[in-house]
Amino acid sequence: MKTVQISLNSIDKVKSFVNEITKYDNDFDLVSGRYVIDAKSIMGIFSLDLSKPIELNIHAGGNVDAILASLDAYIIK
Repeated sequence: MKTVQISLNSIDKVKSFVNEITKYDNDFDLVSGRYVIDAKSIMGIFSLDLSKPIELNIHAGGNVDAILASLDAYIIK
């Protein structure tokens, strides 16, 4: 499992993020405080406080680098 901090501070960013991660068969969780939601759920994402950075847990085996490359626009460095 790989964990990164991401920022989804606009509606367009949320939509493009969900479109990007649905291309993968892996499981993705978003963690904000005590809430853990499926990152592929657009309704779930809108239930979070999007003004703060969110933790993304990527449950992947070998293709983590490809996933991180495709999500680079959302990752807080």
